[in-house]
Amino acid sequence: MKKRLTQALRTLRWGNFPLLFLAGCVNAFGVTIFLAPVRLYDSGISGTSILLSQITPESWSLSVFLLLLNIPLFLFGAKKQGAAFTVYSIFAVAVYAGASWLITDVLPIDVSMASPLAGQDLLLCALFGGVISGAGSGLTIRCGGAIDGIDVMAVIFAKGLNITVGTFVMIYNVLLYVVCGCVIHSWILPLYSIVTYAAGLKTVDFIVEGFDRSKEVIIVTDKPRQISDALIEAFQCGTTKIAAVGGYSNAEKTVIYFVVNRFQIARMRNIVHQIDPRAFMTISEVADVFKNNDR
Repeated sequence: MKKRLTQALRTLRWGNFPLLFLAGCVNAFGVTIFLAPVRLYDSGISGTSILLSQITPESWSLSVFLLLLNIPLFLFGAKKQGAAFTVYSIFAVAVYAGASWLITDVLPIDVSMASPLAGQDLLLCALFGGVISGAGSGLTIRCGGAIDGIDVMAVIFAKGLNITVGTFVMIYNVLLYVVCGCVIHSWILPLYSIVTYAAGLKTVDFIVEGFDRSKEVIIVTDKPRQISDALIEAFQCGTTKIAAVGGYSNAEKTVIYFVVNRFQIARMRNIVHQIDPRAFMTISEVADVFKNNDR
């Protein structure tokens, strides 16, 4: 047991903890300053905690439910997700809960009736609350953890239910907003909460995958050498040539794999078609590109 714990601690990247601390604080700011004061609901366990804090005695605060609901889920998923993920996630949730408690109960900030920054404007609160809390969630994911236990449950149970992780999370959130509407006897706030969910989801994508995602290009051509040389000269980066066989003609072909940014697509396409007008080309998004600059 001690040996396994030591091995797990060695996998931790201690430089991630300052970023996880920042992520927890950012998430708390978005939720407690913009969402909770106007009774909007975040997604996942965070939204569930907001709802429970509203319908239970005042001593059962948002921070209490964040810890009570999230930590058991992360511990439950520890075997599948790994020790490092579990430690990162629990740390981020603890910071999130602690920062939420400071904002709502300690600091001289009145969040009881309206957002201190956006007042009662539900659209502003939904958008800014979603974007800011999404930034905190995305930063946590980028550091190897998660700030919401529903993500862990999605990874564990989605495959057994024959659905994707994203679909599992979406179903949970839809059910959450339906319950919220039934509990408060109004659908206005749950509908605005969907705006929060959408803004947060898009922000998470931006933080995790980058604002300027690259494009991968696959080119099937009879003139691989000329096209490859032209692309290398034009963009000062390498290409990969892969031998292939046509499924219908059984003719030998060469596939060129190439990565560009979105501003280079038009020029790349013109170069390829000038050399081989019959070239077959597909362009897809890639989330991250890792390369060794020494090679």
